[in-house]
Amino acid sequence: MKTKYLYKTNLGKAYVGDSLNLLDEIAPNSIDLIVTSPPFALLRQKEYGNKDQNEYVNWLLTFTKKAHSILKDTGSIVIDLGGAYKKGVPVRSLYNYRFLIRACDEQNWHLAEEFFWFNPAKLPSPIEWVNKRKIRVKDSVNTVWWLSKKEFPKADVKNVLIAYSDRMKKLLDLGTKYYDPKLRPSGHDISEGFNKDNGGAIPPNILPIPNTESNSQYLKHCKNLGEKGHPARFPAELPGFFIKYLTDPEDTVLDIFAGSNTTGWVAEQLNRRWISFDSDHNYLANSAFRFLNGINHDLIKEIHQKLLSGKHVGLDIRDLIPTLFYEPREAYGK
Repeated sequence: MKTKYLYKTNLGKAYVGDSLNLLDEIAPNSIDLIVTSPPFALLRQKEYGNKDQNEYVNWLLTFTKKAHSILKDTGSIVIDLGGAYKKGVPVRSLYNYRFLIRACDEQNWHLAEEFFWFNPAKLPSPIEWVNKRKIRVKDSVNTVWWLSKKEFPKADVKNVLIAYSDRMKKLLDLGTKYYDPKLRPSGHDISEGFNKDNGGAIPPNILPIPNTESNSQYLKHCKNLGEKGHPARFPAELPGFFIKYLTDPEDTVLDIFAGSNTTGWVAEQLNRRWISFDSDHNYLANSAFRFLNGINHDLIKEIHQKLLSGKHVGLDIRDLIPTLFYEPREAYGK
């Protein structure tokens, strides 16, 4: 890329700038996966720059149009979009669905599958309809669109298997003593091979992931240096699921609205190359805290001051740390 990065690590680089411009610097057909959570189309303006619902869909489509050309034919884009209400009435906005339909109809994206991120820790909102008038329930689910460039993108469910239920464990242990192999009324053929151990269960497209980060390394360093953490962080498990599911080690993952760079950090733990864009210099400078394990406060402060000194510092964090230490890769979601 022509633009100089703010910082880089073993596997990735973070860039400050308008993603629309930075996307033009990426070679066509070179990215394996884009995982991102754009500023949502909320009624109340947030400090991280969300757009009005009426203009949001057009705005987001300008990014996905460019994203389409830089993805490999086997590549995908995963977009996390929170829900919203229309102004002044207890009626839901359809902006996230309008975006989905227009992206597929106008830009030739394919909806590989829709996912729903269930955040059980989300606070009740909107206050007017949920807390005050008590006529709506808590909105705790985000739509997550998995869009692919072609009809058969790279994907492997074996990489995201989940633990078997207690009933399935019993079935695996007891076999046909626990069930009768036969055709069920539903039409499902439960054969004698139904109790085969495949290493885990196939996950559903509802992802129950609480967003409860409160004492992470990132937030600790933000507090110690008097910096405010990004107010709209998603949990590491969310990008982690799709990175494991849709890429292989050493593939390249891009986040065009990086914020605190959760996607880049998770990609690094999973041995994927990564690129992160964000227009807010301060937020992206703070995101380097995620990569600064096992070093003292004074060195962290020195690195942070260097990152704040300019938008295109080109700081190689490894030059300032004799041995750049990362947490074990399997611990990225903790």
